[in-house]
Amino acid sequence: MLRKDVLWVGGSAGAAFALLGVLMITGTPRKPLPTENAAWNRGAIGATYVGSQLREIDKAHSSLIISYDLANDTDTDYRLADGPGVLILCRLRADKSLSQEQPVRLSYPVFLPAKQHARIAVEINEPFAWPTEKDPAYGDKVRDFIKRRLENIGEFVVFDEANRRQLELPGAWEALQDSSPANN
Repeated sequence: MLRKDVLWVGGSAGAAFALLGVLMITGTPRKPLPTENAAWNRGAIGATYVGSQLREIDKAHSSLIISYDLANDTDTDYRLADGPGVLILCRLRADKSLSQEQPVRLSYPVFLPAKQHARIAVEINEPFAWPTEKDPAYGDKVRDFIKRRLENIGEFVVFDEANRRQLELPGAWEALQDSSPANN
């Protein structure tokens, strides 16, 4: 009986080594993984500036919310949620480089069905000593705060690493900076 067990183990080991040799020569069958060097899909989803709002979080902090209309020109649905695989960078006006100086994030998750439109908003939370509404310089202080936050930004660029998709959210800061705080 012992001799039979040794033959069975030896035969199994031989078959395993033969299979391993075949796989080493031909390569293992697997689905190719997206590489970090794969091109970003840039043109499938367009964005148009809609509006903005400056909200008071508390007396010392604000949230600048900038909204866009997204148009999905593809035949597939698209989902985007804030998380580690979604990066939002600022494209600087001066040299068109990308910057992460300001903490920008999605305001809420977005579902964008194929061939349809959906709203997206990005948010910048910053310290801001809110003036009282009775302050005669209230409007100027709010406009100055917004101007300082956006003066060097040409647009926001969203990178969705999981889908290798890049969304460009255009700037419309001149209209935002020139409007009164009550209209934003």
